[in-house]
Amino acid sequence: MRSGLLLGLLALLSAQTPTPWALLWIAVPVVVAASLLAGWRFGARGVVVPIVAFVTVLIVAGPMAVWAWWIPVASLTGLWMGLREEGEGPPLGERAGMLLPVLLLAAALPWAMPYASLVRHVDSQLLTGDTQFAQLTRQLGYAADQQKLLETTLAEQGKLRAQVLPQVLPSAIFVWMLVLVMAGRSLGTRAAQAMRWPPVSRAPVARWRLPDGALWVFLAGLALLLAPLPAWSATGWTLLLNVALGFGVQGIAVVESLALARGVPLTVVVIMLLFMSLMALPAFAVAAFVVGISDMWLDYRKLEPAVQAEDS
Repeated sequence: MRSGLLLGLLALLSAQTPTPWALLWIAVPVVVAASLLAGWRFGARGVVVPIVAFVTVLIVAGPMAVWAWWIPVASLTGLWMGLREEGEGPPLGERAGMLLPVLLLAAALPWAMPYASLVRHVDSQLLTGDTQFAQLTRQLGYAADQQKLLETTLAEQGKLRAQVLPQVLPSAIFVWMLVLVMAGRSLGTRAAQAMRWPPVSRAPVARWRLPDGALWVFLAGLALLLAPLPAWSATGWTLLLNVALGFGVQGIAVVESLALARGVPLTVVVIMLLFMSLMALPAFAVAAFVVGISDMWLDYRKLEPAVQAEDS
């Protein structure tokens, strides 16, 4: 039932997305689930699933279909997850590192020939949404001065978006693929339960710690932004923003771990973090990133047993 509800939700979201990108709402989770189970059951021989996905994409969509590239690449991530499902499975942060194929494709996306047309299409869709919103407010009877202010604001936002969109679109697609990969892992978990396999590994957010190699990816993105290479800026922003997001989650995990170790209930921790994010989002995001990236050297959670021993 849960799998059916998840697939129904994905189908509903697919209906709201322009084609052919709408196909990814279903195709990516299904191929991730299949790859995960194949890698878990058959080991390295499970690579057949990504290969079949790649060949199918080439035949059906062609090599110039940017939207279709995410299917075989996400399949590689699912296979990687399946290969590490033996025993207790990988830590949660290492599982995030398995998204490296998807991140690299997102970083390479600005170099694809159809990328410029993709940016123009997304921008036109957003402009159409702005126009429809302005028409709706006019029909609702907004005052003339309020309507003029709204249209001016939308026009200014459109100009700013046209400048920013080429830089952040790969990151937005990566976050979307992250959600779809998580949905595929959930489908794989349900399928494993139905086949009476051992449960798929789980890990609390408090154990989140990115692999050490994530720091080098972050520095590579920073170097591309600082270098006098304008053509590489979109790739640099993609690496920088998404790895920074991972470090932000690691900072939240450190705070949660330390709070739980001192007996603070999980519900209180979640409410506290949610309140802080709502009241001071920019400062909260920067603080979480700083704690997360410094954890790569200080490893705060390893210091916790010593703190507990001193308190006792």
